[in-house]
Amino acid sequence: MNRALPVVRLRVPTDEDAIAWHRVFDDPEVMEFHGGKARDLSVYEELTARQRRHDAERGFCLWTMVDDTGRVIGFTGAQPWPQEWGPTGEIEIGWRLGREYWGKGYATAAAQMTLERLRAAGVESVVAMVLSGNARSIAVTERLGMRLEHVFTEPRYGQQAHQYRLDL
Repeated sequence: MNRALPVVRLRVPTDEDAIAWHRVFDDPEVMEFHGGKARDLSVYEELTARQRRHDAERGFCLWTMVDDTGRVIGFTGAQPWPQEWGPTGEIEIGWRLGREYWGKGYATAAAQMTLERLRAAGVESVVAMVLSGNARSIAVTERLGMRLEHVFTEPRYGQQAHQYRLDL
């Protein structure tokens, strides 16, 4: 049985969204596959500023996800792969949600909206980089129709990771 995806809106992150992201991600479960704890507020301030630049320059970024009540619930979107290793120069799609929003379809709905926006911006393919223990994110990649392209050891944490790809 397919359930309806929830209503979610995407917007270019604001200065205030840095504070919201910091609050929403201040949860060890949310950050389990992202270093284990929320980063300092200054990291989110820099990240939201960088995303505004990406949107202005490329037409896409990591957008703030907002539920039907207007509450910030996380982010989703795409940006050039930011690491020195891996698919350098490729566009990576990603998502991160506050714990109370898991399992409700928000990440899938928002990622599908992201794919539509990337196609409109002329992006030809995307990758998703996911630690192999992150079953929830792997499930989203599968729902998006992404294919497993590469299994490797992620250098920051020394854990097995997957690189997925979707041609748009």
